[in-house]
Amino acid sequence: METEQSIGFLGLGQMGGPMAERLLGHAFRLHVYDPSPAALAPFIEGGAVVHDSPRAVADAAGIVFACLPNRDVSLAVGLGPDGVVHGSAIRTYVEMSTIGQDLIERIGDALAQKGIGIVDAPISGGAPAARAGTLAMLAAGAPALVEQVSPLLSLIGKDVFVMGERAGMAQVMKIVNNIIMATNLVVCSEGLAMGAKAGLDPDMMMRLLDAGTAQSFACSKMLSRAVAGRFDYGAAVAIIDKDMSLGFDAARLLDIAAPTIERARDVWHAAYEAGRGKDDFTSILTFVAEQGGTQVRSGRMPG
Repeated sequence: METEQSIGFLGLGQMGGPMAERLLGHAFRLHVYDPSPAALAPFIEGGAVVHDSPRAVADAAGIVFACLPNRDVSLAVGLGPDGVVHGSAIRTYVEMSTIGQDLIERIGDALAQKGIGIVDAPISGGAPAARAGTLAMLAAGAPALVEQVSPLLSLIGKDVFVMGERAGMAQVMKIVNNIIMATNLVVCSEGLAMGAKAGLDPDMMMRLLDAGTAQSFACSKMLSRAVAGRFDYGAAVAIIDKDMSLGFDAARLLDIAAPTIERARDVWHAAYEAGRGKDDFTSILTFVAEQGGTQVRSGRMPG
């Protein structure tokens, strides 16, 4: 099969796995890599071609997507000894990880020297949206490249938001989105902890917050799961800690005063330092409540 008809996907974790599954069963051949055999299993069953390195995927596919957990992994997958930069077939690299403007520009510049274009394409919506195919897809890069990959982005998610013609602009937007969301989670957690310690019923608080002027996706949809004892939204505290640091660093570079973001970043980092790095990020409610000597727990929970 011609490489133009072959698509690659690197990183099959909580986000990448369900996203890549949406590329199975189409006219193109899907080539995948992940260091976890368990993550690869459903793709073997689904007819994808499994490879042993990012470079091997880039030797087989003209367009390669990546959804990776942090900056170090993204750098290694992009430019390392077994990175896509050495691939013989790849012509377009679609980086979907949240890694910051500086790093995607660094990767893009190195790939350009090899004749490989880059599309900056982080995603928003979390693991539930990835499974449902309703992710918001951001994109930035050369218009021809964005146009080339947009039909594939539409297979993975719902709406494609083109943020600019330069790789890095979608990273900025994704970080803006994430710092607003994560700061909102901290504020909601502090408010709920205050109400619970004062004796308010958590279930009634959530009903009011969903109906009143404080309504937000972070509080009503994310923290409602935590109040019910379901810490399963699908991203780890470590991911949000990373994103908050990226956001605050970006604000500082742009000379934007961001004291509220800085304070929220400190709360997320304290949760990470307290050993909650691998916990679901909705557990920030538990962490904040414990700091205040209380808990926010639905009366409908067993026990």
